[in-house]
Amino acid sequence: MDKPIISAQNLDLFYGDFQALHGINLDFDANKISALIGPSGCGKSTFLRCLNRMNDMIDGVKITGTVQFHGQDIYSPQVNLVELRKSIGMVFQQPNPFPFSVYDNITYGLRIAGVRDKQQLDAIVERSLKQAAVWDEIKDNLYDNALAFSGGQQQRICIARVLAVSPSVILMDEPTSALDPISSAKIENTLLELKKDYTIIIVTHNLQQASRISDKTAFFMEGRIVEYDDTTKMFVNPDDKQTEDYVSGRFG
Repeated sequence: MDKPIISAQNLDLFYGDFQALHGINLDFDANKISALIGPSGCGKSTFLRCLNRMNDMIDGVKITGTVQFHGQDIYSPQVNLVELRKSIGMVFQQPNPFPFSVYDNITYGLRIAGVRDKQQLDAIVERSLKQAAVWDEIKDNLYDNALAFSGGQQQRICIARVLAVSPSVILMDEPTSALDPISSAKIENTLLELKKDYTIIIVTHNLQQASRISDKTAFFMEGRIVEYDDTTKMFVNPDDKQTEDYVSGRFG
């Protein structure tokens, strides 16, 4: 068996005195889509943000346990956070392009990293937008403000912005919940293509989406993992009664 690309072990997270995550153990394999499901407030987004240390920005957060990325503990003091977040990119629930051109959005991280060659930047912009399945729609408007596009296009621009810096892992926090069904379907199809080259971990409230696109699913309840298994098994023949009740729509 190949080693998991990300492995969380005995992960606890506290907001002050409140414990939001309890002893989370999860392994994520390369080139798979893993879905994190569960009712609101169950800890799935909090856990997702542990995987590239986005919770570091919140006052009073305490995290114990380990998260290993390619065998290295990402909470080690030696870790370069900029490099970590390039390797483990994040796409948020609301599309959040920067308020400048599509071209400048996509090249933002590259320019910070010192890439100045116009041909190289042009090539990466085209590649990233093609990978995010939005190139054909906006290739003639690359210098228009990214906020001028539809929500679905903005979200794919944000995916392209993450892809431009060549991550290994893409974290997605309900990336289609603010979008219409057609835009959501385009993004789902994009993710199925992207998993050939990337590892994708997605928080979703949409159980149909989890069943359509993910290889594995983790079910969270009250900051704990109830069950983690192949998606088909989780939805057809779960081991835990709580999982069965949730995926069949009895609560949540």
